[in-house]
Amino acid sequence: MPVPGSRLLVTLAALQCLATCGAPEANADASYRCLALPRPPSHDLVRLERVLPDIDIDGGIDLVQAPGLPDRWYLATQAGVLHSFPSDGSAPPQVALDISDRVVLGGESGLLGVAFHPDFASNGDAFFSYNAPGGDVFTSRVSRIHSPDGGRSFDLASETIVLEQAQPYSNHNGGDLAFGPDGFLYFGLGDGGSGGDPQGNAQNPDSLLGKILRIDIDGGEPYASPPDNPFAAGGGRPEIYAMGLRNPWRFSFDRVTGELWAGDVGQNLWEEVDRIERGGNYGWNIQEGPVCFGQDECDAAGLSPPVTAYRNTGGASVIAGLVYRGSDIPDLVGTFVYTDFYASTLSGVAPGDLPVTLAQTDVRGLVNFAEGPGNELYALDYQGGIYRLAPAEPPSGPGLPDKLSRTGCVDPVDLRTPPAGAVAYEINHPFWSDGADKQRYMMLPDDGELGLLADGDLDLPPGSVVVKHFRRDDTPIETRLLVRHDDGAWAGYSYAWDADGRDATLLAAGETREIAGQPWIFPGRDECLFCHSDAAGRTLGLELAQLARTIAGPDGAPIDQLEHLATLGLLPEHPPIVPLPALDSDASLEARARAYLHANCSQCHRPDAPSGRARIDLRVGLTLAELGVCDAAPRAGDLDLAEARLLVPGDPARSIVSTRMHTLGSTRMPALGSAQVDTAGLAVIDAWISGLTACP
Repeated sequence: MPVPGSRLLVTLAALQCLATCGAPEANADASYRCLALPRPPSHDLVRLERVLPDIDIDGGIDLVQAPGLPDRWYLATQAGVLHSFPSDGSAPPQVALDISDRVVLGGESGLLGVAFHPDFASNGDAFFSYNAPGGDVFTSRVSRIHSPDGGRSFDLASETIVLEQAQPYSNHNGGDLAFGPDGFLYFGLGDGGSGGDPQGNAQNPDSLLGKILRIDIDGGEPYASPPDNPFAAGGGRPEIYAMGLRNPWRFSFDRVTGELWAGDVGQNLWEEVDRIERGGNYGWNIQEGPVCFGQDECDAAGLSPPVTAYRNTGGASVIAGLVYRGSDIPDLVGTFVYTDFYASTLSGVAPGDLPVTLAQTDVRGLVNFAEGPGNELYALDYQGGIYRLAPAEPPSGPGLPDKLSRTGCVDPVDLRTPPAGAVAYEINHPFWSDGADKQRYMMLPDDGELGLLADGDLDLPPGSVVVKHFRRDDTPIETRLLVRHDDGAWAGYSYAWDADGRDATLLAAGETREIAGQPWIFPGRDECLFCHSDAAGRTLGLELAQLARTIAGPDGAPIDQLEHLATLGLLPEHPPIVPLPALDSDASLEARARAYLHANCSQCHRPDAPSGRARIDLRVGLTLAELGVCDAAPRAGDLDLAEARLLVPGDPARSIVSTRMHTLGSTRMPALGSAQVDTAGLAVIDAWISGLTACP
């Protein structure tokens, strides 16, 4: 049976034992003691190498080069500005075009795509996809704009509207543009938005929504439809090339084969990669990914299945890339490279349609890929960082044991209990983990005094390991190790308990399993550090406000947890601390709600943390005004709420802070690690919002 989490296991004798234990051997048969665990050798095929570090343009969404101009990059921002700079970064960016006053900027709206005419060197024409005023919500527009000086600038007065499509909702705008090897312009449009395609646009051949279009911009005014388009002779809109898409955010052509690849962003369960063919129907909203959508059975006759698909594990948006045709990474040639906006894993489809994992990187928020000089691949993140795909270093060194029993992080007799020398601890306000019970302890090196960071977070020395067991009732599910390696960097590793409960196996990547009839998300290694952010001190629960509580000591008597850690010589002197109240405590409603936001949200939503597009600070101790949420307009979409704000006093139904917590899928907050809504926590948040009368 697991030792109850209320017992602090460390004693001075146990600490002395730590000093006498031998160091782990670095071989496959080593008997580790859960200290100075080795970083697993990387088996990545590629890596992301930051280039052009002086280019740092917020809100970047497209990175392109014009035909015949390999020495110049163009970077477009969602806000509507096209920047230009030399490929080698030898000069700062210059504004080549600014259409921000014509762009409707919102969560998924704005300037979304740029494509240069194949004959740009002679005609100076480029095409821009953006959302403009008009329609029920706004209009998706494709415009032609001329450059009179070889791409140094664009004449806004020359804008000619090529195509417009009214949007019924604010999301699923697609917006990518690309010229195919046939010289025609391809344009992707989402299904019109909301959820589940309520208007049935994707399967309606008389609607341009939920489609990839193909038009001849040189064959008519403002364009002509190629005669071999599927509905050119009737039966649907002649511009349609392929249908049944939910939100084809990015697509590209293989420069060798001419094949068209697209990433179609899913709803709540599946993200998919498609090879788009003329006349193909890619299933939405009959299917989502490889399964029926919203029903147990469906008629899939005539539908084109995805080349590959992956589960949404709490937050996902597939970012389609390009087929690699460079020379720097020979093993990658012919592989379609893609990623996900919310993850830092580079994935691929190798020749023969073989799905492969290419790299676990430390880069999140990628929005696009680009082909640069020498046909090498580049990637763009939303904050404007530019990366080049480069060969990975060959793997070397020892790895973590593949079984939890061999790590030294559990008792060798009873794997569900801590080993000798473990420092167990409890926290006041746990992070929501889909209702699982948790047991926590840490292992510290011989001279393992805990430091104290500015926000009250404990600073564990290199070599330390934080262990967390997850279980439902008495069934173990997962054990996570948060390791501070000898180089000072943190890393997270997940061990999934075997079905017989006798041991747990190290996972190489994140996955979702059905356990006792409920989904359980095992996080990928990149996802661990996304939540355990550097800005939040990495360990999260190991902060003074969380640890300031009374617990049962080794003899069962009540003790103050912080004082006991100090008595054991582990904790330095610290100022008086206000404990974080538990969700079910008798503290005020405001105090409990703010504690919930701190424990579940502030690790990402604080200064210098990976907060995506939001610019808010949800740490406890700040005033309501300092949170940056009250009556603030959302930057990452309004979820089609009328007059939505991040927080509307007295109205949780119009408050994005509440609404995102009520949802699952790509709109979910927290974005990772949860497949169930925390009804108890949300009841506190909604009651707090309902009780607010005004913004400060």
